[in-house]
Amino acid sequence: MYGNSPLGGQGEAVTLTTEQRQRLRQDITTVVARTRELLPSEYVVGSELMNDSSGPRARIAVQPPRGPVVSADYSPQNEKVAIPDDEVDELVHGLAASAALQAKQAGKNGPVMAG
Repeated sequence: MYGNSPLGGQGEAVTLTTEQRQRLRQDITTVVARTRELLPSEYVVGSELMNDSSGPRARIAVQPPRGPVVSADYSPQNEKVAIPDDEVDELVHGLAASAALQAKQAGKNGPVMAG
């Protein structure tokens, strides 16, 4: 489901105020922290917030101990840049599950999920 997939729509470009950018950064930090809580310490979880031709985009990525990086993008579609709680949960669980699956597929004995 999250094999390097976008979350959020592909609408018109959105320009963020400083406060909106801070809110989006805070939400992404929450996703990263909650994802780290679900995975063993061998997994590296990070994020970045960037602007491209379609507007602001946040990327959350997980590097499993074995296998390729798993990432998900989030692009706000309007002035309400906050990531809804249900989407935060979906991002967290989807990224953690996909990263664990990548690690398992990359080696015989996959890691045991914490939690």
